Amino acid sequence: MTPLDAAVPEAAHALIDQTSVMLPRVKITELLMEVDAWTDFTRHFTHLKTGETAKDKTLLLTTLLADAINLALTKMAEACPSTTYAKLSWLQAWHIRDETYSQALAELVNAQFAHPFAARWGDGSTSPSDGQRFRAGSKAESTGHVNPKYGAEPGRMFYTHISDQYAPFYPNLVNVGVRDSTYVLDGLLYHESDLRIQEHYTDTNGFTDHVFALMHLLGFRLATRIRDLSDMKLYVPGNPKDYPALASMIGDTYKEKHIRRNWDEVLRLATSIRQGSVTASLMLRKLGSYPRQNGPAVALREIGRIERTLFILDWLQNVELRRRVHAGLNKGEARNALARSVFFYRLGEIRDRSFEAQRYRASGLNLVTAAIVLWNTVYLERAVQTMHARGVPADATLLPYLSPPGWEHINLTGDYAWQQDRKLQAGKFRPLRPLPGTEPRIRRPS
Repeated sequence: MTPLDAAVPEAAHALIDQTSVMLPRVKITELLMEVDAWTDFTRHFTHLKTGETAKDKTLLLTTLLADAINLALTKMAEACPSTTYAKLSWLQAWHIRDETYSQALAELVNAQFAHPFAARWGDGSTSPSDGQRFRAGSKAESTGHVNPKYGAEPGRMFYTHISDQYAPFYPNLVNVGVRDSTYVLDGLLYHESDLRIQEHYTDTNGFTDHVFALMHLLGFRLATRIRDLSDMKLYVPGNPKDYPALASMIGDTYKEKHIRRNWDEVLRLATSIRQGSVTASLMLRKLGSYPRQNGPAVALREIGRIERTLFILDWLQNVELRRRVHAGLNKGEARNALARSVFFYRLGEIRDRSFEAQRYRASGLNLVTAAIVLWNTVYLERAVQTMHARGVPADATLLPYLSPPGWEHINLTGDYAWQQDRKLQAGKFRPLRPLPGTEPRIRRPS
């Protein structure tokens, strides 16, 4: 196949540079307060017993930020004036749980989904997913797992689903030794946002024949970038000799009799996964461990071979499909770069021993990156509007090349002071920085 040419025109790079220098410089604390003022996502962190919201939002945001930047609460109390470890620990114990994190994240993703400027990047119907490894150090080293792909050091994987509008809508903490494909369906089925995903992108680790089959049965299209595509074999009906032009690519015929014999069991399994009676990741792990003579597992494998064959044929012929998949996976890489920069304390290592604390790290990181993406989206729109008002309108065809996961203008380090006097009034926004070349000249005194 001919390699794809770069799809980003030169004029888009100039627009990207112009808008990025216009975004206001902001501290991460001020950014979170501003996003909370727009969405009130903190209202979802209710008390475990009473169901009441947190009385002190500053303390709540401090605790959430500690998870996101990988800073222990003791250190966070020292870095944040007028805060104590006891207050942060109490709030974390009573207000922060998996379900509150999920509801707050859905609030941010829905806000991004409803924002008109975000529609330039996608309509919320496609998504990529990718795993990001973080090393396990100190006390957590014994809880990590080793994967030769990443070296000899133990680690954990944050597996994240991202919408085509750059919003991370489902995080999952997994072992680095488990194949990514095991968790692909979890994010598509169990997220709490308004997204309606139809097509999903993964890399080579994100697919197996079982995943291809279940994605089809559950109404999703799986589009994966296969590393060793030349080694993949096609499975055809009838006699392989009936397809002489594809002789070098055909592996075998698919076994239709296995599908017919176990069709009812396959449908029952798919229905159980759809209704949540059993999680998709659990069933995929079990299917992978079943012996080859297990009926439903063999039937799903044959269905997956059919779907994989159809996808490969489409991939070979459809340039737009290949470009779409590459663009989607690049959005996931951009989000991973942002997450790596946010998760910088303790050398970016996971040092929490308990699985629960590690899971909260992943959820906090996902929540803050979603807030940054939403904040950047709002201010990118204002930058474009300002350029238009100053007589230098941006070409509308270039706007989809802007992206909101940037962080150069965000101060992630230092003392985390929640300055209420810097909080904006309702309906107000921060002033943009001047467009390059439009700054007023200062005359020197003669």
